[in-house]
Amino acid sequence: MRLLPADLPERAALSLEVHARPSEPLAAPGRASYVAVLVDADERERELAHLARLCRAHGQPAPPPDAVHWSGHIGDVRLKWERHGEFSSYTLLMPGRATVPFGDPPAVHLPPGWLAAVPGMTAYAGHAELLQAEEAPEALSELQQGFFGGRPVVGSAVGDGAGLAYSDFLIQPDGFGRLLLVDQGFTPLMAGRMLQRLFEIEAYRTMALLAFPVARRLSPRLLAIERALAGLTDDIARDGGRDETLLHELTRLAAEIESGLSASQFRFGACRAYAELVRTRIAELRERRLHGLQTVDEFMSRRFAPAVATCATVSQRMRDLSERVAQASHLLSTRVDIAREHQNHALLASMDRRAKVQLRLQQTVEGLSVAAIVYYMAGVVGYLAKGGQSLGAPLDVDLFVGLSVPVLALLAFRAVRRARRRASDQEAV
Repeated sequence: MRLLPADLPERAALSLEVHARPSEPLAAPGRASYVAVLVDADERERELAHLARLCRAHGQPAPPPDAVHWSGHIGDVRLKWERHGEFSSYTLLMPGRATVPFGDPPAVHLPPGWLAAVPGMTAYAGHAELLQAEEAPEALSELQQGFFGGRPVVGSAVGDGAGLAYSDFLIQPDGFGRLLLVDQGFTPLMAGRMLQRLFEIEAYRTMALLAFPVARRLSPRLLAIERALAGLTDDIARDGGRDETLLHELTRLAAEIESGLSASQFRFGACRAYAELVRTRIAELRERRLHGLQTVDEFMSRRFAPAVATCATVSQRMRDLSERVAQASHLLSTRVDIAREHQNHALLASMDRRAKVQLRLQQTVEGLSVAAIVYYMAGVVGYLAKGGQSLGAPLDVDLFVGLSVPVLALLAFRAVRRARRRASDQEAV
């Protein structure tokens, strides 16, 4: 007997989501390689097919068509593939230590040319070595010379002192960065999680900074738009009578800003999201300072955070400009509407004056019409009187016509007024 109502269609998938993408364990000594590849949406199927061919060649089950992560053994290498929003990551793990630092990374154990043929473009690539505490160099200078070519390194105790992490955060001639992790009490799963966090910090940092070139390209244009907007606002304040021209210029600026917003806001939004992931991953390292070295958090705060702040500033400037242009356009549109209302009022007043003049002319014409009607009707009466006189009626034609004129005038006046009243009633309907 079922005790619960029917499940949501997504319940099982949502429950498993928190368990998805588990870290791969790695015991010291061990090696790792990590590659993050920016993949277009139309290359996703080709990416999955490329991975499936590798799996079949090594007797591994291929990932299903809707897979977003997969892990398995490719020869001596443990390969983990993950699909993220914009990029895909490949983590390769091997036990043991190379004869020289970073000399035999897991990436070289994949079939020749397979990694280079992965669809997309490399966003970040790194090699890592996990050493036991007794294998690690004791002196900082020895560590810098032996593992990082003498370059300054950033390092800290991580995992509340369970290990040490070092990196120079530079790209080496082979295209990979370098990470060194020293085991001072890691379990294999803890070491795997720590490596994943360090790799992801670099991958997310690179993805966040994709917005930085966009911000630098937009900055000069935003400055020009701000100056143009200031000039247009001054012209609006002076009221130079060019409202239609100013409104056209404001519309052009608004279209340019909206075009820039549409083209850049996805990148700036992604920058904010990736930067937050970088901060989260750094917090998960649980760092402790080592004497004479910058921590990862300190390094990112001094160099990564200003670039992210620049992107956020440019994004906010664009939004502020959009609002300012909209406000100026609204103000100018209101003034143009008021001017048009005044013009319409003047036009209506002119039409009213013309109507009054037309009415007076009409009344004059009506008076002339009455006179003309009376004149013609009097002629008709005169003809009738003459006809009667010819028949022998004792009529004085001139007197009869003269007496009929007032009666004819009254009748003509009433007929004209009745016709005008009827026309007015029809217009009202």
